[in-house]
Amino acid sequence: MWNVVRGILEEFKTFVMRGNVLDMAVGIIIGAAFGKIVTSFVNDVLMPPIGMLLGRVDFSDLFINLSSQPVASLAEAKAQGIPVIAYGAFLNNIIDFLIVAAAVFILVRKVNRLVPKKKEKAPHLCPFCKEEIPDGATRCPHCTSELPADS
Repeated sequence: MWNVVRGILEEFKTFVMRGNVLDMAVGIIIGAAFGKIVTSFVNDVLMPPIGMLLGRVDFSDLFINLSSQPVASLAEAKAQGIPVIAYGAFLNNIIDFLIVAAAVFILVRKVNRLVPKKKEKAPHLCPFCKEEIPDGATRCPHCTSELPADS
């Protein structure tokens, strides 16, 4: 039994120590930290000036009351258990997502420029119908022509 457990642990260790698993783990940890930074940027830096320009609106406190009981704020509604649609928090989350998506897009674009592109070989075309044919074919699958030995 201990040999089975030891074997599973060794296999797990081999799995975890592979480069791509470690890279993925580091990426997830950094991504989570980056997400917190973006959320703070949106909530603490970006939205207050936008709210100020729109007449001192705090987006995180915007909500629609779904009950007939009046409440003054989202915090009050949540404390009383009143159902609400908190669309202000939703707007903040949309802005969070757009900033993260833009950052990831820019990062991927930069990385793609640094990584050399693989050269694609030209497609092998039938000399008769000019359709693409597999390498080593003796007949064209499109026009059924017999292909010369060099094509």
